[in-house]
Amino acid sequence: MNPHPSALLLAQHLRNKIGHARKLCVAFSGGLDSTVLLAGLTQLRDSQITDIQLRALHVHHGLSQFADNWATHCHDFCQQRNIGFSVIKVQVNAQDGGIEAAARAARYQAFSAQLQDGEVLLTAQHLNDQCETFLLALKRGSGPAGLSAMSADSSGLGYRLLRPLLDLSRDQLEEYADQHQLTWIDDDSNQDARFDRNFLRLDILPSLYARWPHFAQSTARSASLCAEQEALLDELLGESLIALTDDQGSLSVEGIESFSTARRSALLRRWLAGRGAKMPSREQLQRIWYEVALSREDAKAQLQLGSFVVRRFRQRLYLLPQYSSLKDQVISWDPAEKLLLPDALGVLSVYSDLADGGENFIIRQPRAGETITVRFHASGMIEKVGRDRARQAKKLWSELGVPPWQRDRIPLVYYNEQLIAAPGWFITRQALAENNEGQWRLVWSFAQ
Repeated sequence: MNPHPSALLLAQHLRNKIGHARKLCVAFSGGLDSTVLLAGLTQLRDSQITDIQLRALHVHHGLSQFADNWATHCHDFCQQRNIGFSVIKVQVNAQDGGIEAAARAARYQAFSAQLQDGEVLLTAQHLNDQCETFLLALKRGSGPAGLSAMSADSSGLGYRLLRPLLDLSRDQLEEYADQHQLTWIDDDSNQDARFDRNFLRLDILPSLYARWPHFAQSTARSASLCAEQEALLDELLGESLIALTDDQGSLSVEGIESFSTARRSALLRRWLAGRGAKMPSREQLQRIWYEVALSREDAKAQLQLGSFVVRRFRQRLYLLPQYSSLKDQVISWDPAEKLLLPDALGVLSVYSDLADGGENFIIRQPRAGETITVRFHASGMIEKVGRDRARQAKKLWSELGVPPWQRDRIPLVYYNEQLIAAPGWFITRQALAENNEGQWRLVWSFAQ
């Protein structure tokens, strides 16, 4: 029996959308959209492209009393069609930006962890979803980047993500599902208008579609135009951003100070986005510039941006993770063993073989009664070897070009209460051997 014409039509549509991709992993909730997507890909695999490797991932949020039943339904659907299937259980923290955002973040984190090498993730958002996403971005006051809504083909999450149904409406998907007698899950939470997306879908958009039947297509076109504008800006500003960014990823303040506000803001957004930061609001962008970039050099100004912190040092902006404080830590060390440092800061070791070490990091062995500790904060005067006189710790770090946020993350070796060395940076006069004392080569490395 020949397949229904709509099956051939959907299969051809999907063939065009996936291009040369062959290792396909579908985010399968069991709802209408992902059910149609998976059925269409199965049709494509069985009738046209036999080398497609197809599997499905179902994320079990545990938020509904029916969650186990949904997982069973998805398993049975895939088993009947010879599709590999896995269930991933996740924890959703509703305090992390609300339950909608937290559930979405948990899903995509799970997908990222489960995807195999060379595998492409496919999700089933459709034309009406795109319309909702556009309106939600409009509600938040987003600019062109936010109003670009969802991309049909992206790789910003560290893997390739395809949304092959974006230009098909929900009505078209329902027609396909009915014609092919597909069964799907109706999530009871989709009827809860407390959630913003559901409010639009249930209370607002039906009236808009009734008055303007092509409203979804129009918003999708607007989203596409915004995406084109952003792509053009990326192209025009790309060379400037590369020239203004150094090997550490920091951005020159002096380099963008003379720019117009619009150009400077566009560069700052792209600099932040390229380092994984959440897109800032206009107010946050202004604060980054006026409170951090233009602050006094000694102000130690910073601005939290999601899980990152924007800081400035010597006329450059840095985007940094939020480091835990190590200032008060004191760690006893038996140098017969390597010392694993906290907060993934690597390993400290000493070696009796001095031949491979630079003389700046050769230290005397402790004398009788001296115990060894490792700390992460120094104060007072430091007599660095190679300097003509002692320097205040703060001034010495500044002379060495060490940013303030790194100064309490460098391991410092002490004998009793005397600072001996900051491996990789300096040793003190008190580290020098006298009268043929034994010596060590001190090494700080990130290889365990």
